Amino acid sequence: MSAVSVLALLLVPPVSVQRRLWVRCSISTRAHHHGVHTRVPMPLLPASPPPLSLSRSLAAAAAASRRGRAVTCAAARGAASSSSASFDAAGFEAERLRLDAEARAGMASAAAVAGAEAADPKAWKWAIRKRVWDALEAEDVARDPRPVHHRIPNFDGAAAAADSLGRLDVFQDAQCVKVNPDSPQKQVRFLTLSGDKKLLTPQPRLRTGFFSVLESHMIPIGCIPEACTSVGAAKYGRPIGLDEKIKVDLIVIGSVAVDPSTGARLGKGEGFAELEYGMLRYMGSISDSTMIVTTVHDKQLVNDIPVEKLLVHDVPVDIICTPTQVIFTNTTIAKPQGIYWEKLSPEKLGQIRILQELKRHIESETGTTLPCGPSEKLPPTAQRRRRKRRR
Repeated sequence: MSAVSVLALLLVPPVSVQRRLWVRCSISTRAHHHGVHTRVPMPLLPASPPPLSLSRSLAAAAAASRRGRAVTCAAARGAASSSSASFDAAGFEAERLRLDAEARAGMASAAAVAGAEAADPKAWKWAIRKRVWDALEAEDVARDPRPVHHRIPNFDGAAAAADSLGRLDVFQDAQCVKVNPDSPQKQVRFLTLSGDKKLLTPQPRLRTGFFSVLESHMIPIGCIPEACTSVGAAKYGRPIGLDEKIKVDLIVIGSVAVDPSTGARLGKGEGFAELEYGMLRYMGSISDSTMIVTTVHDKQLVNDIPVEKLLVHDVPVDIICTPTQVIFTNTTIAKPQGIYWEKLSPEKLGQIRILQELKRHIESETGTTLPCGPSEKLPPTAQRRRRKRRR
């Protein structure tokens, strides 16, 4: 499909949300008219049974026999497609961890440089990130993988935050949900697949590919929890390209810090969430009306993200789910309209094959050369703690 035809895709307006009796539209509507955000404490959520959690996955697997697929995970693996059977899970995970370590090492050095140079335009972001990471670790709400520095941090109560998201109409009504691949959103991916929804998840750092699409019928019985991991998504998912016709109804995004009063959000500093969002806009898969949700710990809520300092590609959030509350931000921050090539450094472009292909495609189709952003020192990463071998 040509770039022109992709850009010409008509966006189908999202299905109007049918509020249940336990969610009062009037609360959110009144707040919206007054220009304030709405907090819905968890005690106000419905008394209906919550979605399945990962800890109940075995029970879900047993119940799956009702769907006429009463086979074990091991037997299903033996009958899986040749591509799945030949998948090198150990090699994939080793490469993912290597790239993860490299990236977090880079972010650490970038943060150090920003901290030492007060004039650095990104210094304020790193200061807020460090404060949140430090607080999560110091107050022992951080969870593995640790340390949480230079990651989308996993936290105590991540499953509860995901379950509160799962009770929202915007999630229940969605047919296709894009979810980031980080640890704290694993339960969101599980709820998506176990709810017979289509899961769209990016391949790690977009370095090995683009997005993978997963649906429950593609996954052997009992293996949905595995499919919620990066290795499982690569093993059972179907890779898609930029010419894929896919409508995304909801975006779930990971965050380091988020301001509930404005919807302003900070990620871990690599910019992949912004690139993924921009590419989905380019594909015509999402629009301004596509809701963006993040799940975080309450200690990740901040009130000092200066909206005027946000960049044009920074992605705001519409809803925040924590272990204790749901917040409708009614954000007025403009959502990115696509990929801002003039902001994309040669170093970042060199990391991501799919972006290089897209750039060549657009330039070939239009006969013009796309602009390039200023050179940058790419962010590094954090180190995983090595487990001691048992003797």
